[in-house]
Amino acid sequence: MKQANGLMAFAAAALLTACAQGTGSVLPSMGSDRTPSTLKAVPIPATTPTPSPGLLGGVLNLVGGLACGVTLGVTCHILPGAGPQGLAAGTPAGQLPGFHPNDLRDAYNLPSTGAGAGQTIGIVVAFDNPDIEADLSVYRAKFGLPPCTTANGCFKKLGPGLLGAVVAGNEGWGQESSLDVDVASAVCPNCKIIVSEAPSDSPAALLAAARVAVAYGATVVSNSYSLAEYPAEAVDDAAYAIGVPFVVGAGDSGAGAQWPAASSHAIAVGGTSLARDTSARGWSEKLWSLSGGGCSKHIAKPAWQPSDGCAGRSANDVAAFADPNPGVSVYDSYLSHGAGWRTYGGTSVAAPIVAGAIALAGNGTTDLLDAGYIYGHASALHAIGGGYNAVAGNGSPDGVGAF
Repeated sequence: MKQANGLMAFAAAALLTACAQGTGSVLPSMGSDRTPSTLKAVPIPATTPTPSPGLLGGVLNLVGGLACGVTLGVTCHILPGAGPQGLAAGTPAGQLPGFHPNDLRDAYNLPSTGAGAGQTIGIVVAFDNPDIEADLSVYRAKFGLPPCTTANGCFKKLGPGLLGAVVAGNEGWGQESSLDVDVASAVCPNCKIIVSEAPSDSPAALLAAARVAVAYGATVVSNSYSLAEYPAEAVDDAAYAIGVPFVVGAGDSGAGAQWPAASSHAIAVGGTSLARDTSARGWSEKLWSLSGGGCSKHIAKPAWQPSDGCAGRSANDVAAFADPNPGVSVYDSYLSHGAGWRTYGGTSVAAPIVAGAIALAGNGTTDLLDAGYIYGHASALHAIGGGYNAVAGNGSPDGVGAF
């Protein structure tokens, strides 16, 4: 126990040191060339910390379980769900707690066949999950989804060497990648998936990973991480125009805008709670109490966003399910090194739901380079809490008409 306490103290001190750095811009300057050959050398600034996940990441996994985020205050948006964790791979689907693919598609009136062909969802994470492809196969087979593998051209993992460093493993971020690919699969079974692994969890490395995903064919990119807003984000904002929809979860620590959801180039996604009922829709939906979202301190209000009491950019634009109770079923064997059926919540669920809906609409490279299109088509969303607000945005998906 004394050793564990010492590790915790060391980790906390290291985190505080890292978070105290970088009072200016935390992003590299990015060119417009998005070809794979040039992106192999995307620069990561020397001032951006790149810690050893074998040390800090391992400590955080030991003492925090779900901890992911070891530099500059970046954290992923994943929370443990209400159901039992670590169920065996062979557990029958009917015994797995949390929402399943059919639940999500039914709740949001999403097409289950045909749509999504030719679309690729990019999943941005830090560090490596060595089991991600095998675990995805377990998930998709369990719920009757078509195989998505490297061999059949559906799945691609980008990491070692592409961002200038070897990507070490991290169990905390590994859970994030498992959640993201499973939810993206649930919403858009016909979509291809790219997992782009950054060598660190700095904002610069994660943004570079998003650009790599686009260079390799992503038509929409899902991001489930955030950090506190900082003054230089207004300078960094332009770097988030990556040529495809940049979908970002709003965070899981309650009201308040976070970065990069507050970017004017992001589609910011808040979190909701869902429950089946006897209404015509078959579901009730309300704002999740821990969803992030609010008024940006540093980003000006875009022309496409209505006046809503925020002097600057309001984050969020849309919302989707995020409540850990009951959460969604996910298969992740990397954490437990074996049995891996778990339930998770957080806006890490909401972001790939929206990214999947955008892919189903097939509209990403024309109208959704910011959230303006959504505001013009808000009638195609389920209103949350009576109408537009800074946390739920315009509402949750009702089919794909808003995208």
